[in-house]
Amino acid sequence: MKILALEPYYGGSHRAFLDGWTAYSQHQWTILGLPAHKWKWRMRHAAISLAEQVESLPTDEPPFDLLFCSDMLNLAEFVGLTGTPFNSLPSIAYFHENQLTYPVRDESERDLHFGMTNFTTAIAATEVWFNTVYHRDSFLDALKRMLKNMPDYNCFDCVDQIRAKSQVLAQGIEPMPERKKRLPGPPRLLWAARWEFDKNPEMFFKALFHLAEAGEDFQVNVIGQHFDTIPEIFEQARSRLGDKIVRWGYQTSREEYVCALGQADIVVSTADHEFFGVSVVEAVSAGAFPLLPERLSYPELFGLGLVPDARDFFYDGTQGNLTTRLRELIDRTCQEKLWEDNRLGRRIVEPFHWNNLAPRLDTAAERVAQS
Repeated sequence: MKILALEPYYGGSHRAFLDGWTAYSQHQWTILGLPAHKWKWRMRHAAISLAEQVESLPTDEPPFDLLFCSDMLNLAEFVGLTGTPFNSLPSIAYFHENQLTYPVRDESERDLHFGMTNFTTAIAATEVWFNTVYHRDSFLDALKRMLKNMPDYNCFDCVDQIRAKSQVLAQGIEPMPERKKRLPGPPRLLWAARWEFDKNPEMFFKALFHLAEAGEDFQVNVIGQHFDTIPEIFEQARSRLGDKIVRWGYQTSREEYVCALGQADIVVSTADHEFFGVSVVEAVSAGAFPLLPERLSYPELFGLGLVPDARDFFYDGTQGNLTTRLRELIDRTCQEKLWEDNRLGRRIVEPFHWNNLAPRLDTAAERVAQS
């Protein structure tokens, strides 16, 4: 089967998804992408720019069987601009994120134009794929709220239509090298999230400040992507935690990133927002013990209520409980009792390894192409 993939933001998790799937896929892929830069402008012009790229494709090749795009494309605009045969192809829109529930500091700052782009893309697609149930449900709930604010022609029935053609198919990861033996030294904590307010870095660092003041022995790696504006708490943390910090900042090579994950004993999330959580899943694949707030996508991904002992991966979302649980896990690490079953985390995330996930995605794509 031949698939044309359209990616307005060919970088980060969007690129990792396409490159991972296509590397393991049985299908033939053509990827048309735009550099991962200025996402708002990408959402505004991608349909035009990608329609122009389509015109340069060889005309003597066999036709495509399926269109695949991410949530950043206005699919309805694209098929309108390209016409036949693209407007008759079955299509999948994959939602890595959405612009109705993506965090903003003040809700008045939200540009609903981008939410409407997500809406029209979901209507136009044959199927809409979300990376988690949490993401699907939060998007559709937010969509209903947005439509209620319209003065008329609210299109409420479209929400049910989108739900009926929605599927949940996870983001994949490359399997991490399995850990043979823990390196000697103090317990190593890992922060691997974006350095932004929606990841709640203040809760993480304030818990570490309490532990350091109480004399707990630990090291910390603070990695993850950051941009021009960095929350002030990071500079405070760098000063107050001092020689407890081993790695600080974005890891510029895949090798360094994998090494940081492979050395971590405990990976911590304090996120207030997370549609999936790739870095946490990768860290657990590498052998780290997850400590996660009982919210967002995490209960779904890590089997809370379904997997025996998964309860141990969660705290109640408060700073006090995070500090308590971290102290407990640090002590367990020192006693070499962090895991009762050191393969448990790996087994939970193995379905997200590309060698396991890609065949499922291939089968789902075939079903859509034949619909």
